[in-house]
Amino acid sequence: MANEFLQQAAGFGTRGALFGLDLGEKTIGVAVCDPDRVVATPVETIRRTKFTADAARLAELAGERGIVGIVMGLPLNMDGSEGPSAQRARAFARNLPKVLDLPVAFWDERLSTAAMERELIALDTSRKKRSEKIDESAAAFILQGAIDRLSQ
Repeated sequence: MANEFLQQAAGFGTRGALFGLDLGEKTIGVAVCDPDRVVATPVETIRRTKFTADAARLAELAGERGIVGIVMGLPLNMDGSEGPSAQRARAFARNLPKVLDLPVAFWDERLSTAAMERELIALDTSRKKRSEKIDESAAAFILQGAIDRLSQ
């Protein structure tokens, strides 16, 4: 998976802001990093409707923020195999160039949501606020892991 990511990420170039996406069945968590790829920051949670509307919102955000590539969380099973959720993520990425033509690299997102849930609880975030922020926080966790790997 790490080698696959590095091969895919070669299309990002050496500088420029990246998106981190946590694709769920009902939402898409979106995060962005700075052009120097040091810090990932949560941006928003998109409530999923139709692919074209979801992708159009991503394209709008990408244009506003000068995005040069996308790190998409790949929800692997604990044994490393790909199940239905990973297949949905790959299908979404295959369709994305119809609206947003940017290189996509997949990042193993196992336990990212659980890690962010623990972090938000540790920060004494209310249950309601956690549910509003968990997906974009997971996207930031995914993106931070990826940009940390790219900087090595």
